Formats: sequence, structure tokens, C-alpha cells
Amino acid sequence: MPGLLHNHIAVVTGAGSGIGRGIALGFAREGANVAALDINGAAAANTAADATAAGGRAQAFTLDVTDRQACRDVAGKVARDVGQVSILVNNAGINRRNAFTADADAVLKDWQDIMAINLNGVFNVTHAFLSALRAAKGRIVNIASIQSFMHVRTPNSPAYTTSKHGVLGFTRALAAELGKDGVRVNAIGPGFIETPLNERVRATNPELVKVFLDHTPLGRTGKPDDIVGPAIFLASDLSAYVTGSIVMADGGYRAI
Repeated sequence: MPGLLHNHIAVVTGAGSGIGRGIALGFAREGANVAALDINGAAAANTAADATAAGGRAQAFTLDVTDRQACRDVAGKVARDVGQVSILVNNAGINRRNAFTADADAVLKDWQDIMAINLNGVFNVTHAFLSALRAAKGRIVNIASIQSFMHVRTPNSPAYTTSKHGVLGFTRALAAELGKDGVRVNAIGPGFIETPLNERVRATNPELVKVFLDHTPLGRTGKPDDIVGPAIFLASDLSAYVTGSIVMADGGYRAI
């Protein structure tokens, strides 16, 4: 029986680990042919290999999303090697936890690095695949955050919060502009998800994790697989009349 994403070609950035890897594997299970993109080419290759071993279809590509020309080049390679892209998941991102009042040089570097990946990277990749997505009447899924709405009260970089506000704004702006082309643009707002991105802080700062859990009605941290279902929904025809929205997957964090 064909999956929900049968006959789709899906590009997933940051597909080498964490949420991106989970989405890439989930899309492959649902029948999509997946282009797994990551700055770590070996990690992307592992994701593609695991998807293929499970009976899906996937290929890996190395990409630094901050490099606009590299994004264009990869878009061309995917078109040649895989085919007509109809789904894009902008997942690649980083976080740092320096306060704005920390060392000035560190704060400036945080700002530049986080904006370059989390916000400019979303722009670069989307722009590179835009023609293909418009031609396919495709769908874009951006990974935003609970911090698209608030600055979580734990040690956290203001740059991260700002970047994720930007991702949600970009999502809504593109939904308004591209709707006439049949392109749907939505976002997912993860809460505290256990990924390699926060592995160190989880291991060394249990109090920070407790702050999140005390504010989360479901009483647990999330796993990458908790984001896969919302991503499949937004990428599939199940959400045919959904655009400009954000699906929160935060265990209820914003409910209290």
C-alpha cells in the first residue's frame, strides 16, 4: 500500500542527526524519495543508508546551508540525481547558551553563527529550491520552536530566540506569497527534544531539564520521533488546506 508521501521527492536539511534524521527516515517509510542534506556528509550518508536498508529510497548530499552558492549547486544535483523536488524541510540549526551580558566577543559570534544557520540558511535553501517547489505545487516545512513565541527561562542565547521568531515570520510571509502558486508553507514548534544538539547540557545540567519538565504537562522530554508525525502531516495531502500555520509539538509547554 503506498505511503502518505508516495511519489514525492523530499529534501531534508540537517538530516544527519536528531530531528532531521528522524524526519528523513519517517518520510522514507511513507514512500518519499529522500535527499538527506547535512554539513556532515558522513552523517547524511548514514541516514540515507539506514533509510535504504529499511526498504526506503534516499541519497545523501553534503551541504553548508550558510553557503548560498553551495545551496544552488545542491539544488541542481538533486534535480539531476533524484528528480523533481516537491517537499522541503528546513531543519538545520544550532543553539548556544551564552547570555547577552556574557563576553562581548562570544555574544557577537553567537549572533553571527546562529543567524547564519538558523535564519539565513532557511532563506538560502528555500530560495535554491523555490523554482522546483513552485513547479511541483510543493510544500515547505520549517522547524521553528517554542522560542518562536517566547524566550524560555533557562540559560539560552537571545540569538536563538530571535532566529526562531524569524523562522515563523518567514513561514507566514512565504505562505501568503506562494499560496497562489499552490505551495503550502508551515512550521513545527518543537519543545525540549532529546537530540545531539542538547546532549551535553542534558548530561551536565539536570536542573535545566527539570525546569522544562516542570512546565510540560506531558511530563517528559520529547524524542525526534515526536516531530515525525507532524512533519508527515504537513508534507502530505492530509494538510491540503493548511498553510501559514505552526503545529506545536512541545508536550503542552505553551498551554501553561
